[in-house]
Formats: sequence, structure tokens, C-alpha cells
Amino acid sequence: METLEAIESRRSIRRYQDVPVEKEKIEALLEAAIRAPSWVNKQCWRFVIVTDKDIIRKLTDANSMINSWLKDAPSVIVACADPKDSGHNNDLPYFMMDVSLAMENLVLAAADMGLGTCFLAAYDEEKVKKVLGIPDNMRVVTMTPLGYPDYRETLGDKLKNIATRHGTRRPVKDVAHWDRW
Repeated sequence: METLEAIESRRSIRRYQDVPVEKEKIEALLEAAIRAPSWVNKQCWRFVIVTDKDIIRKLTDANSMINSWLKDAPSVIVACADPKDSGHNNDLPYFMMDVSLAMENLVLAAADMGLGTCFLAAYDEEKVKKVLGIPDNMRVVTMTPLGYPDYRETLGDKLKNIATRHGTRRPVKDVAHWDRW
């Protein structure tokens, strides 16, 4: 698959087959993630790969109710950052961008492998840290389930997709300005 095809095909997946993801594929995804650019190449990202079903259930409890489906994912990758290994500019903490760039590489590589992901940010960071034993100095930036998509769609899925304009994007002409705003 070409890069643009992976970008076009990537979707947020919330239903997974009950099939574990091969360790070799997860390692390849992590290799893709660490190839991302970062603040002066400090690479502040750290990842926790969760495949234990009991721990995934505890992570689900640390998430918002809207993410209750997470309990059925075969694996979850939690992306963290050490803020001291990043910087600030224009009053923005760059560790958020560093980890986001790494995760974008990961989710695009996952799409290329036929795997599904979904960026999650509706969680209680302190609960996630406690469940996973993440040190206090680290920040939990995002997490994604990872697995083989189950594309069966329920009526509820169809209604949600209509309500959220699933898959639609604003046209480039509505979001881009040339030379000046």
C-alpha cells in the first residue's frame, strides 16, 4: 500500500476480531512510530503495549463510558511522554506534538498492515498511570486499541455514523489559505 492509500483507508475502528496481533507486527509498528520527527530529536515518547485482557479491562474502566468498547480490543498501545525530553515554543508543550507524530506513523502503518486503531483521549490519566505503573514524571498523551477490524455494522453504528458525518472531511478549499489568510 502506498502512503496516500494508507491515509485514505485509515478509519477509527471500535470493533475488533477476537484474534491477537502478532508480536512482530506490533514491533514493526513501534519502529514506524519512533521514526517520527521530534523536538530537537529528543524522542520523548514511551509506549506501553497491553495484551493482557484483565489489564485492558482496567484500562477500559479508566476511560470515559463512551470508550466502553475498548474492553474487547485484543491489544492497546498507550503512548506516553517524558516532557523533559521535549520543549516549549509559543506557549505550546511540544511533547504533545512529538507523541502525536509518532502515533500518526503508527496508525498509518497499522492501516497498511490491515490493522485497526482509534485515537483515544477521554481517559483519567491518573487511573491509567496507576493501572500501568507509569511513573509520575511521565504524561499519558493518547492510547489506541490495536487489532484486526470487525467490519460488521449494527443499526446503532449506522445511526452514529450519520450523526457524526463519519468519513467526511472538509474540502481543502475550506481549510487552506495560499500566501495569506
